[in-house]
Amino acid sequence: MTLPNIQAHRANLNNYGSGSYLASDVTVLLDIVDKDAVADVPVSQKEALIQSGQRHYSDMLTLEKAPTAMHEQLYRQALEQGGERAATDIARLAHTLHNVFQHDVSDEHPLVLVSLVRAGLPIGVLLQRALSDADSSYHLPSKHYGISIIRDRGLDTVALQMLLEAYPNSPVVFVDGWTGKGAIYKELARSLETFSDPTHANFANIFHQGANVIPLLTLADPAGVAWLAASEEDWLIPSGLLNSTVSGLISRSLYTEPQSGLHRSVFYEDLIEADHSVAFIDHIDAARRSLTTPLECLPTHQQPRYQTAALIDTLAADYGITNRNRIKPTIAEATRAILRRDPERILLATAAHPDTVLLRHLCAQRGITIDVLGDKILPYQAITLIKQRAKDS
Repeated sequence: MTLPNIQAHRANLNNYGSGSYLASDVTVLLDIVDKDAVADVPVSQKEALIQSGQRHYSDMLTLEKAPTAMHEQLYRQALEQGGERAATDIARLAHTLHNVFQHDVSDEHPLVLVSLVRAGLPIGVLLQRALSDADSSYHLPSKHYGISIIRDRGLDTVALQMLLEAYPNSPVVFVDGWTGKGAIYKELARSLETFSDPTHANFANIFHQGANVIPLLTLADPAGVAWLAASEEDWLIPSGLLNSTVSGLISRSLYTEPQSGLHRSVFYEDLIEADHSVAFIDHIDAARRSLTTPLECLPTHQQPRYQTAALIDTLAADYGITNRNRIKPTIAEATRAILRRDPERILLATAAHPDTVLLRHLCAQRGITIDVLGDKILPYQAITLIKQRAKDS
């Protein structure tokens, strides 16, 4: 990754917003553009353009609509069902971060949480709330930012450089919601290669856990690639069921060449009435503050395990898929793929698992084939296979 030669200071970071989140919870380093300036590409057309190689997915959007009443109901059920687990996981992650960094950070040199837009944003906000809680045992000086990462195109180099210049003596931890196949981990690792030389000025910011240890934190890590995760299970993370309306009303990011500035995004002002972003944070944070169970530190991993790589290989062979981007594992990713992409079929571990109600409802609505494969796809509970619109390459 070649970093652009830019001048940035903390004052510049104040020029950016937080989407619909509170300004105290996050600063999102994205260039917000008017959605009228972005081509609204229908799903089927977008799929054909992506798979044929004519366009990259990060060059176009299918603009979001408000979730349906059924979708909203299932989100509320997921929040009720998984809210306490999410709160407990956030507390355990915060406790572990406190244990790792308490002697290395201060108010002048805080821990910098960098959430990967978009799925990382709700998790990063929850962590920032937890670490900022002066009444907790894991209070830790921290700052939270959201920056874009795009498959095949990497981390937003302009945004990262701004943070490194603003916090030259702070460790950086990257935050995502979950891992699927480990593709974003690989993208992150590739983007950070430039810092891997111990003589690099920012080596200690990135590789504070040791040479080649990518400090990626996730709520769930089925792929086995995160440095720190609350679990390796594929479960119904409530924020995984919604898109912008639980992610600060921010769209999936759009690519911008580094010399032209930050990656771009759309702010869905028209979805304000459907927005759950702050309410979701408040709900989980209140549950976290009411926890009474003693906390233990979570394990950290120096190297990725890629524990599902063989499974992905088997599925690709079984279904004749050579482009692995057509395989979307985890409940959250499988659900998002149905909502945003053109699915061919859904693979489930269990026919009637409570965590896949929305998936099965969407499949019934659209006549999408469901294959129940049992233990064959574990640890994933669900996988969406995207329909082939062009010859795989």
